This record gives sequence, C-alpha cells and structure tokens, in this order.
Amino acid sequence: MVFTNNGFIKCAAAAFEVAVADTVSNGEKIKEKIALADKERANIVVFPELCITGYTCGDLFFSEKLLDAALNSLCDIAAFTNDKYPLVIVGLPVKFNHRLFNCAAVCYGGEVLGLVPKTSIPNYSEFYERRYFAPATDLGDGYNCINIGNDVVPIDSKLIFANANVENFRLGIEICEDLWTADNPAHPLCKSGTTIIANLSASSEAVGKDEYRNLLVKSASAKLICGYIYSSALGESTQDAVYGGHLIIAEKGKILNENPPFCENDIIYSEIDVDRISSERTRNTEYDSRREDGYTDILFDQPIIDTVLTRKIDRNPFMPQNSDNVKRAEQIINMQCNALKKRVEHTKAKSLVIGVSGGLDSCLALLVSARTMDILNRPKTDIIAVTMPCFGTTKRTKGNAEKLCEALGVTLREIDIRNAVNIHFNDIGHDPDKKDVTYENSQARERTQILMDIANIENGLVIGTGDLSELALGWATYNGDHMSMYGVNSGIPKTLMQHIVRVIADKSEQTLKSVLTDIVDTPVSPELLPADSSGNIAQKTEDLVGPYELHDFFLYYTVRYSFSPKKIYYLACSAFKGEYDKETILKWLKTFTKRFFTQQFKRSCMPDGVKVGAVSLSPRSGFRMPTDAVYNIWLEEIENL
Repeated sequence: MVFTNNGFIKCAAAAFEVAVADTVSNGEKIKEKIALADKERANIVVFPELCITGYTCGDLFFSEKLLDAALNSLCDIAAFTNDKYPLVIVGLPVKFNHRLFNCAAVCYGGEVLGLVPKTSIPNYSEFYERRYFAPATDLGDGYNCINIGNDVVPIDSKLIFANANVENFRLGIEICEDLWTADNPAHPLCKSGTTIIANLSASSEAVGKDEYRNLLVKSASAKLICGYIYSSALGESTQDAVYGGHLIIAEKGKILNENPPFCENDIIYSEIDVDRISSERTRNTEYDSRREDGYTDILFDQPIIDTVLTRKIDRNPFMPQNSDNVKRAEQIINMQCNALKKRVEHTKAKSLVIGVSGGLDSCLALLVSARTMDILNRPKTDIIAVTMPCFGTTKRTKGNAEKLCEALGVTLREIDIRNAVNIHFNDIGHDPDKKDVTYENSQARERTQILMDIANIENGLVIGTGDLSELALGWATYNGDHMSMYGVNSGIPKTLMQHIVRVIADKSEQTLKSVLTDIVDTPVSPELLPADSSGNIAQKTEDLVGPYELHDFFLYYTVRYSFSPKKIYYLACSAFKGEYDKETILKWLKTFTKRFFTQQFKRSCMPDGVKVGAVSLSPRSGFRMPTDAVYNIWLEEIENL
C-alpha cells in the first residue's frame, strides 16, 4: 500500500493544568496528551514553555532537586515516545556550563533529539527571567552537547528538525518572547529552510492580549511564509498573573485552528501544507533563502502515513470566506472602475461600447462601466450598450439585457445579426443547417466586428466582458468575444463574478435588484445554438465543459501554487465531498488540464485587462507558458489516479 500525506503535516498544540514544581504529575499529563496526539496520528505535538516544571517556579529554578527531577521527567517522556508517532516538543529548565537555560526539548522514537534554548529573555512587567536564565547566545559559538540520561544531545538555538521522508517537513523552534521581538530566531531558521515554527510559550493574560498574540502569529507566518504552532501555558501560579492556555495553529497568515484563553479544549489539531509553503517561497524571488552559518539539521525517521484532513478546504478559493465579503466585493469593483477610468482618460475616449447579452459577464462589465462614468462625472448615456440577437438568443436573456440597460440609464442599441450571419454563410459556402463550430463562431465574430466598428464611429473603447474562467478554458471565440480594447473582467473568475453581482444586487433598488438576481440565476451560455422547443437556453456551458466551481478550483491551485494534478485532485475530493463523486472530479480535472494547455494561444494575445487577485492569466504580468507546451506528464498523472 502506498501512503501519502500530500504535503500536509498534522499538527497539535496542547496545554494542561500545570502543577507548579510537580514534575511527576506534569510528566504524566504530558504523556496523556501525547497518547491523544498519537491516536490522531499527529506529526507534531507542541507543549507550553517550561511545562515539565511550570513557568512560575520562581527561585525554585535554582534548586538542583527541581532541575534533576525535570531531567528525569524528560527522560521518562522521551522513553514514552518510543512507540508513538508524533514528534514531541516540551519545555524545561536545563543547566549547562554553570548557566541555566530555558529550553525546548524535542523527543522522538524514545530519544531526546535536541535541546533549543530561549534567545530573548524578558525582564519587564511580571517577567523577570534574567534572574534565572541565560540567553541562547551565552552558549557561545560552535556545536554544544549535553548528557541526557545515556545519550549525548545537542543544545543549540540553531537546530532544524528534518523529517527524513518528507522533503519540506522541517521544524524550527522559538520560545515565547522570541515571537515578540523584532530580531527573532524564526527569521534565520526560515531562511535556512524551516517550514514550520513551534513556539512554546507562557504568556500571561491581560485584556486584549489574546488578540495581539493572534496578530503576531498571523504576521509571523505570513511574513516568513511558514506554518506556526503556538502553545501557551495553562494554570500556573496565580500569585501575580493568570495563564489561559492560548493555542494557535497558523499557516501563511491564516489561523487554521485556535483555542482562545480559558477554553475547555486543551488540545487542538490542524494540518499545515508544507508543499504550499515551499511553492510560495519558490515563486517569491525576494524570499531570502540563503542558509546562515551554524544551522544543523537533526534528522528523524518518522514514516509517511495517510493524512486525514480536519482543516476546511474552501470550495471557492477565489471568494472571500469571512464576514468582510461585501467589503471585498466593493474593493474588487473599485479596482475595475479605477483601472477603466485610467484607460478612458488616457485614450480620451468619448464613449464605451459594450455588447450586452443578458448574461453574467456583460452584466458586470456594464455595471463597472456605469460606475466608472460616475467617477468621471460623465453621463451614463456615453455608454453604448449593443444587444445583437441571433439564432440562439432567448426571450429571457434579451429581456434582461434591455431591463438592465434601462435601469442603468445607458444608451441601448439593438442590431439583429441574423441576416448578416446568413450572408456570411453564403459567402463562405457554409450550410446553416450544419450547427458546427463555424456556425457558432461566425456569430461571435460578427458581434465583435460590429462593436469595433461602432467604437470607431463613436470614438469609443470596446469593453471586453470575458472572465478569468473563460480565459483558463479558452471558452471564447478567437478574434471574436476573445478580443476587445480593454477587459475589465479578465481577472475575475466566474464563481467570484456571481458573488460580486449578488452583492451589488442586494444594495440596489428593487427594479435593478430583480434583473441582476435573474441574470445571476440564468444558466451560463454563449447562446450560439438555437433555443429548445420551449424557447429556453439549449446550450449550457457547464454541461459542455464542466462546472465552473470545479474549474475555478483547479485553476486556482494550478496557477497560484503550481500543484500537481494528484494534489489538486486530493484537495478537490476533500473540498467537494458530498457534492461531486471522485469520478466526476477526475473527469473534469482531465478536461481542465487539456483545455488549459491547448488554449494558451488565446491568452498569449489577450487584450489589456486589470488584475484583481493573486491569479492572473495575462501573458505580460500573470501566467507565462509557451503555446506549444505539451501536457502529457500532467495527463499521465491524472490517468494513474
């Protein structure tokens, strides 16, 4: 059987009610949590700072009895990990060369792999650690070792714990205050290849402090492009402060799971995607990956097992997933409008010319154009909206196009293109009863010709309506709707477009709201084939190329992170579980892969358009790929899934 974690490292952050100076009791509680993490098959479990003794021991830290008891407990914990799966990180005081260090001990397979001392030693407010502990810099230069039980163990702040079986699983450690300082250990650790930072903490509570911790963890994981596991002390002495057991697991600026202070849940889990971290670092040419001197890799042979995801994989990665979704939609519209405003001002265009079909794409392009005219303090009548009915136009879409133009107050022209297309068929010798690609594309190219010529007459700009999803699939007629003078939707996928139009609808007066809602609910179609016997749309895009929510999902992870088909399939199966079966996902992934490669020639000469998110297919500033690239190795992987 072949096992895979698909780059996901299952992480646990754990806390427990510390019994101050009771190393035996604390050791037993630690082992209980290790057993729970082992049952969940966590790769890592991180405990709080000085958890073996408690952080609030005061001058008891000078007691040889306490220090010896802490080492004995550490040896017992290490032995307990012999038949356990997780890499375990616990905290304790360690005496070395007549100095006392606040250390994190990393245990695996029955051994202590290494000790990492704290670098930043706070001595303000309720913290007076310098009374007891020396900073890691006091170890001096070079590789230091200490005897723990019968083993010789490295002690250094520059240790990186690397899984021998997972290339991108590399763990570094900092302790509490290290996170709060500007010059912290995590930065050089990540430069030297660490993908996950574990922070053992004993951060006392104060009003609003949990929000600040949350911000620090998010900021550190975003700036360093890493995963971050934060575990803070619970219980401890309440002589002068209280400790709430704040637990956080984050990845690249996003909180994956969190246990706020004083909650009953004292162990949390999530999965950090180290492949995503590696991909992001690789494409970010400004990421400093120059390994610094003195960093040592400590290998551990943790086997690969199948990782069961508990983190949510969003079905719609392009869409905002929080309460600010309305704000996000407004930001995107403003970007579109200001980009178009600049183009109008630069070209001194007297009008904007848009083909309106009653579909979603032209709807958003028209809404953006109307708002742009407001920004420019120009009348909306400077927008010339052209509806061009032909063989497949339905009463519903034509009616919605007319209602939308009326509600917005733009200039509407209707040009029926059936006669022109039939003359064209006659000119080129095409049988109009043959409903093939020539039949369809002739209509699209006729419409584009009309829009371009009207723009010439009116000194205007033809506004492109095509979206990012169509660009990815090549679902546009080359030199037809593929072409315009400026594409306001080129950075927006279909799933996000639906969200934006719904947001605008919710804020609109009833007449406009009604037509916008119906446009969003209309099946996506180019309407290039005749309607059915009931006058309804016969040619539905998603029946032909597949669901846009799947294709947008594939697009995001293909372009944003360059993931393999195998990983994208794995993510899609998790995200769309219960919505699509695995066979359906595989079918459309194959379709996406073929079309994405073969249709690059359309993207190579696409018009200018505004980028609004992390994914763009512009050949100038977004995605670059040769038009004759071969997709065989991608398709082969899909065939083997």
